[in-house]
Amino acid sequence: AAVPAGGLALLLGVLLWAPWRALHGAPLTELSGDQDFQLFLQRNLEFTRKIRGDVAALQHVVCDTFQLCKEDELQLVRQDLDITQAPLEQCHRRTFQAETCFSQIRAGLRIYHGSLAAIRALLPRHAGLVETLQLDMANLSSNIQQQMEDLGLATVTYPTENQDPLPTFSSGFHHQVGGFFILANFQRFLETAYRALRHLTSL
Repeated sequence: AAVPAGGLALLLGVLLWAPWRALHGAPLTELSGDQDFQLFLQRNLEFTRKIRGDVAALQHVVCDTFQLCKEDELQLVRQDLDITQAPLEQCHRRTFQAETCFSQIRAGLRIYHGSLAAIRALLPRHAGLVETLQLDMANLSSNIQQQMEDLGLATVTYPTENQDPLPTFSSGFHHQVGGFFILANFQRFLETAYRALRHLTSL
């Protein structure tokens, strides 16, 4: 199944929250009262909450459809799967750096955007929700990139097409469990990203 056109999604993301007043190179401690930066944070906190809600809805579907609901009962099967957690350690270190945190959030969104193809194949009746989720993820990534540019932070532009190999599963059951862990890992990733954005509102 093809991933929705990344270029259109990224363009939509830029249009949603642009233009921002340029804040080139301004230290983050000086941005706490900046209205544009606070508006960016509030809008994307809401956006992240929406994405978390959609992921939770898919988790409920996996639970109801396959009776895969409890992570601790699936740890043995997980050892046989190539499912990794996208790193976000730069977003909860004591030496918090917005530049590296934002970059890690964008990199993780790109990874999970591709991994959700496995969820769409697993839950074909919910393909529309998966595609909406992928579009929202591309928009959030684009919003962060736009804000980083306006802050004068270094940005990395990722290819619009996912370059990471999709997870492969040796059986239908492994596909189901893999889907469970993709969603569980993504939900944890989003919770950390949400806390990081919320942290910036209190600087």
